[in-house]
Amino acid sequence: MTRRAFIVGLPLVTAGCGAGYGIVHDGGHTIAPVDMTTLDPGLLRQEVAWSGKEKPGSIFVNVPERRLYLVQAGGRALRYGVGVGRAPGVTFRGTAIVGRKEKWPHWTPTANMMAAIPMYRSYSGGMDGGPNNPLGPRALYLYRGGRDTLFRLHGTTEPETIGTAVSSGCIRLFNQDIIDLYDRVPIGTQVTVV
Repeated sequence: MTRRAFIVGLPLVTAGCGAGYGIVHDGGHTIAPVDMTTLDPGLLRQEVAWSGKEKPGSIFVNVPERRLYLVQAGGRALRYGVGVGRAPGVTFRGTAIVGRKEKWPHWTPTANMMAAIPMYRSYSGGMDGGPNNPLGPRALYLYRGGRDTLFRLHGTTEPETIGTAVSSGCIRLFNQDIIDLYDRVPIGTQVTVV
């Protein structure tokens, strides 16, 4: 094996071993490690081949596959496992841009969320950011035509749901992955969800 092949492949090996999914101390909060004992290794962040038409730096979310891709140069992408909307009609589809980014975001359930999940009514005034906030440590807010779509890419208080269809429509990632994605993409990044 050449030195270059080893260096290029190293992130893939370490991602498969759970590197980057341990305890994180951030903004005065502690983020729990991801339990790797029952986790599908295919849900972990890793570099993969990419042959789509999206430009480097853009985000592509494949809802049926339950994967998010951050497109890189040279036919590569970073792939993240995601949780998606529990019903086809509640998940955002189409294109948008990252119109806003927040660390430890405030969360207010939408009227539809409160109707579908009555316990959310107690949060109608919102919830400050923190380890119990359903958006997790970071949120990327999707905008279309200059307006907030009310859909987000965000962390989760339920890491066991990554790879499943259980959310109220937003795209959720492991908390360690949303921090990684947040740090990599600027406001204005194009997002395509299919």
